[in-house]
Amino acid sequence: MTGSSTGWAALGVLALCFLLNALARGAGETYAVFLLPIGAETGWDRAALTSVYSVYMLANGLASPFVGAAFDRFGGRALYAFGLVSLGGGFWLAGHMEHLWHLSMTVGIMGGLGIASLGMIPGSILISRWFDARMGTAMAIASTGLGTGTLLLAPMAQLLVDSVGWRGGYGLLGGGILMLALPIALLPWARITAGAVQRSVPANRGLQSEGLARAVRSRPFWALFFVFFGTAVGGYGISLQTVAYLVEHGFKPIEAAGAFGFAGMLSIVGMLVVGAAADRFGNRVTVTVSYVATLLGILSLALVQVHPGFAFVVGFVIFFGGSMGARGPIISILSTTLFAGRGIGVIYGTITTGQGLGAATGTWLAGFLHDFTGGYTTGFMTSSACILVAMTVFWVVPEMAARRRPPASTQS
Repeated sequence: MTGSSTGWAALGVLALCFLLNALARGAGETYAVFLLPIGAETGWDRAALTSVYSVYMLANGLASPFVGAAFDRFGGRALYAFGLVSLGGGFWLAGHMEHLWHLSMTVGIMGGLGIASLGMIPGSILISRWFDARMGTAMAIASTGLGTGTLLLAPMAQLLVDSVGWRGGYGLLGGGILMLALPIALLPWARITAGAVQRSVPANRGLQSEGLARAVRSRPFWALFFVFFGTAVGGYGISLQTVAYLVEHGFKPIEAAGAFGFAGMLSIVGMLVVGAAADRFGNRVTVTVSYVATLLGILSLALVQVHPGFAFVVGFVIFFGGSMGARGPIISILSTTLFAGRGIGVIYGTITTGQGLGAATGTWLAGFLHDFTGGYTTGFMTSSACILVAMTVFWVVPEMAARRRPPASTQS
C-alpha cells in the first residue's frame, strides 16, 4: 500500500472506532433518561433503579480483560458482532421486562457486555496498530465518541419516551442496534486488524512486553486502576442522576435530557484539549485542571438546589461536561506506553475494570445516599471527595508523569 492509501485506511479505522464507541457509550448513558419513567411505572425506589446501572457498569468493567483477550484471540469481526447483538438484544428485551432482575439482566448484564465489546478497549488496540506519532490525538478523537453518543442519543431517548413510552423506546433503540450487526460483520476485518505500524520500543521505555501476571505486581498498574476507580465513583455518582435531579427541581424532561446531552457534547472539546495539553504541559498539570473543572461542575449542579435557574445548569454543562471523560485518553496512552508489547489488550482491559467497578460503586452509592438522606447533597460531597483522591494519585506516583516520545520516523 502507498503512504496515501495507508493514511486513508488509518482514518477509516479511526472513524469506525469513533462511531462504535459513540454508539456504545451513548446507548449506555440513555439510562439516565429512562430512570424516572421506569420508576413512575414500577414504583421502585432510587436505590433499586440505580442498581441496574451499577450492574451494567460492573458487567462492563469485569468483562474488560476478557474483551481484550477476545480481541487478541478471535479478532474484531467476532467481537464487534457480539457486542452489537448483546447490546441491541438486551435493549429490545428490556422493553418487555416485568421484574427488576429482568432489567438487570438485559440493560445491566447484556448491555454491559455489549458496550465493553464496542468501546475503547478494542478501539485502543486498533488505533495503536494504525497510528504512531499522532496516536495521542487519535485516541482523543475516538474517546470523544462518549460525548457525541450522549449528545445524540440522550435527547433521542427522551423523544422516544415522550412518543412511544419507555418500553417502546428501548424496543426501537435495541432493534436499530441489532440491524447494524450484519454490515459491521461484513467489513474487511483481516485488513483492519493487521494495522500499518511496526512499533519498535526502545529498551528504556516503560515496563515492556509484560504479561498480566507481572503487570499487576507493578505500581503504575494499580495507580492507573485506582485513578479509573476514583474518577468513576465521583463522575458516575453525578451523571446518572442528573436528568432526574433537574426534573425534580422544576426543569422539563426534554430540557434536563438536553442539558445532559450538551454536557456530553462538551466532553468532545475537553478530550481533544486534554490530549493536546498533556503533550505540552504534561499529565499532572493537565489532569489537575480537568479535575478542578469537574469539581466546579459538581458545585454548579449542587447550587441548582439554591437557585433553580439556567445559570448554574450552564455552569454544570461547561465545567462537568467539558471535563467528562477527559482523563480517558491520558490513561490509554499511559497504559500503552508503560506496558508496551504483546498482551496490552488484556492488561489495558484489566486496568479498565477499575472504571467499571468505580461506576458501579458510584451509581449504587448515589442512589443509596439519595434514599437515606432524602436529597443529593451528601452524594455531591462524596463524589467530590473521590475526585480529589483520584487527582492526588497523579501527584504521588512517579510513573503517572511518563511522557510518550514517538520515534523520529512514523507511518501515520
